[in-house]
Amino acid sequence: MPARHEEIAEELRRAIDREEYTVGSLLPAETDLAAHYGVSRGTVRQAVAALTAEGLIGSRQGARRVVLASRRSQSFAELRSFAQWARAMGREATGHVVSQEYLPATAADAVRLQLREKTPVLHVLRVRGLDGEPVLLERTVYADWISPAVAAIEPGCPSVTQRLFEDTGLVFAYGEHVIDAVAAGAQDAELLGVRRTSPLLRVRRVTTTREGRPVEWSDDRYRSDAVSFSVHNSMDNNALARQTAE
Repeated sequence: MPARHEEIAEELRRAIDREEYTVGSLLPAETDLAAHYGVSRGTVRQAVAALTAEGLIGSRQGARRVVLASRRSQSFAELRSFAQWARAMGREATGHVVSQEYLPATAADAVRLQLREKTPVLHVLRVRGLDGEPVLLERTVYADWISPAVAAIEPGCPSVTQRLFEDTGLVFAYGEHVIDAVAAGAQDAELLGVRRTSPLLRVRRVTTTREGRPVEWSDDRYRSDAVSFSVHNSMDNNALARQTAE
C-alpha cells in the first residue's frame, strides 16, 4: 500500500493533468494542502518534493510552488519513448514499420554512430500514432551492435525502447536533439495524411548508452497540428518538452 505522501502526490499530479492547477499557476500553501488532506505539513512537503523532482512544479525559497508542466508534456531529458509518453497522457501509442533494411554506413552514419564507413547498419522507417491517428514519422539508423535485436522485433511493437530493455537490458541514457521545421515531401504527406509541403516539426537526435556508446540516430518528423514543443527555463533548468498541440 502506498504511503500517504505518495497518494497525495498522485492526486496532485492528476489535478495538474485536469488543469485544476494550470501551468504558471500557484499550488495552495502547505498549510492549506495539509488541512485539505488531513495530514501534517511534513507529509505535504514530501509529496510536493516528489513533484518538484519530476519537473512538474518549481519554487523559490519562501515562495509558493508554481506549476511548470503536466504529464501531458515530457522533458526530453527523461528519454522516455514515444509509447511511454503517450501512456502518461492516457493515450494509446500505435505504429507500424513501413520499411526496414540493412545499408552500408555513410560518412554521416559513421560519425554519428562512431563506426567505420560501410559497416552494415539497420535503417527503419516507422509511422507512430496516438489512438490510431498518425502523428510522427521516425527514420532511425541503428548501430551494427544493436541492429540484430531491433530487426527481431515485430513490426507492430508499440515500444521498441521497452522491448530492447526487456530483451537486451539496453537503457537509452543520453540524447542530443536538434529541432527545426521542414515541409512535408510526397512520402511524408502520404504517411501522415497531410498535404504536401505542410509544415512538420523535425527532431534529429543521437541517443547513447550510459557509457556514451551510440545506439541510434534518428530523423523524427511530427505533424505540427498534433504535437508541439515547449521550453521551461529557470536558472537551474532549461528543459525542452514534447506535448500534444492545443
